[in-house]
Amino acid sequence: MKNRYEALLVVNAQGKEESVHDIVDRLESEFKKEGVEIEQVQKMDKRQFSYVAGPLDAGFYVNFVFHAEPDLINKLKSKFKLDPEVYRQHYQRLREKVEKNERREKPAKKLARSK
Repeated sequence: MKNRYEALLVVNAQGKEESVHDIVDRLESEFKKEGVEIEQVQKMDKRQFSYVAGPLDAGFYVNFVFHAEPDLINKLKSKFKLDPEVYRQHYQRLREKVEKNERREKPAKKLARSK
């Protein structure tokens, strides 16, 4: 059964700011090669890190929302760990998206009458 996930990737584009769009497109195709159904790709701006814990002090943030099998997450982590353009990565399982017409309405409370 496929679950809904969010992946936040920090892209190392130091010296290649013009090609960030190409890097994001390549990462998106890498997700699709693994059998992931991408729901949304959110390209954020370059942001400074609050603390520097490595050779970079800033990176481009990209957020992917997708559906995948649970065992595929570890495969994606190890694959992007070897990618020199992916500086950091974080994965989180999300709740299933509920359509407006599928939401259950709360039953009305019954008032108790005392005599």
